[in-house]
Amino acid sequence: MTSPLLTESAYPIKFRKADAATLGKHLKLRHSVELVGIKRVGISNFLRFFLYHNTIVPTYISKDQDHIFVPIDLNDLVEREIQPFWILTIKRLADVAEESSIDQAIKQKISALFLQSIQLQDNFLTIENIKKALLLLIAQNLIPTLFLLRFDRMKDAATPEFFNNLQGLIEATHRQLAFVFTSDRPLDQIKPDIFSREELTTFSHVQYLMPSDITDSQIILKTIQKQYDTTYPKNIEQTILKLSGGHMQYLYLAHTIIFEKLDQAKRKLLSPDEITELILNDERTTLQSEEIFEGLSKSEQSTVKKLASGKSVTSGPDDKYLFDAGIIQKNEFFSPLFASFLQKKTKSSDSVEFSKKEHLLYSFLLKNKEELCERDSIIHAVWPESEALGVSDWTIDRLVARLRHKLKIQKSEHTIITIKTRGYKLVQS
Repeated sequence: MTSPLLTESAYPIKFRKADAATLGKHLKLRHSVELVGIKRVGISNFLRFFLYHNTIVPTYISKDQDHIFVPIDLNDLVEREIQPFWILTIKRLADVAEESSIDQAIKQKISALFLQSIQLQDNFLTIENIKKALLLLIAQNLIPTLFLLRFDRMKDAATPEFFNNLQGLIEATHRQLAFVFTSDRPLDQIKPDIFSREELTTFSHVQYLMPSDITDSQIILKTIQKQYDTTYPKNIEQTILKLSGGHMQYLYLAHTIIFEKLDQAKRKLLSPDEITELILNDERTTLQSEEIFEGLSKSEQSTVKKLASGKSVTSGPDDKYLFDAGIIQKNEFFSPLFASFLQKKTKSSDSVEFSKKEHLLYSFLLKNKEELCERDSIIHAVWPESEALGVSDWTIDRLVARLRHKLKIQKSEHTIITIKTRGYKLVQS
């Protein structure tokens, strides 16, 4: 199941060896897994490696079983509701079946199940068709795993019936099916009234994906450099690796900032301290740090601020996540970029002047005043350098919130309204 379009499929098999071995062991035992990590830490990067590297199954799961992986990216959901979720699930099942080596007749049956689900738009029927499709795959001696990427996007739609249906699929396949849920939080923290830890004890296992170590970060950085045909002096490469702290998005941002702002000659002249300042002062770095911080609970925010002020902290029930996810390691932050952000946050007050990205966003909305500006068009206008890497919903929403707040303080004649699931519109106040 190797895709030539995914660079992660060419990573050495030793990439994140301990994480791959742990996930492989769970899947061999048909355990469902909650794969949890800091926002944008690199779960998608790791899973693309795990999903598409052609020796993953024999290396980490089984040498004598055939497994079929079904990636279901919930970022593809325009409407975060139950019916679109099940339709997307059976669509991805049909897609993966079509790409597999099973009999053409089986492919056609699964495709027919998908088409029937689309036509009738009935949840009960769609779930039954998913069961039938899974059983058809199992009858071909394929062991299925559904990878539900960004499962947190379903938190507002989740109901007890939804959880029961997930469990029911496992039972209907005689426990041959396993799920991998990815999120920045375990299921019981995403929606505690639906996914209680007591019920989850027999349903899934939590596996934290911490920031990568220096060796794995080097593999990622070398791949990025190859993609962009760039080279760095050794001292700059070491600076990028140190600053990122094993966080995937920090790593990409550091590379992008240097690539954009420095030509080959200037890269050789700047010192590590000057490179550090360049990356620290870029607004994209600040936004990424803010995304991590805003994803923490009030208690966790208090703990990281305490550590940023120079005080020691220890793991307790209210901030255990900080240690499990690797935000705090040996009484230090995982990344100097995050540490610097927190130190500045406790000292500086907010400015009402537009930052560079806020100005780009305002100019784009003003140019399209009274018209819907969809998220993709906003990304193209504000983050053209990051389109290939992806810009999170949170980053867009946060920038809009900042701009909206500043417009209000400035008593502007304009305000920004939200068009649910679509984007934003600048209108007269």
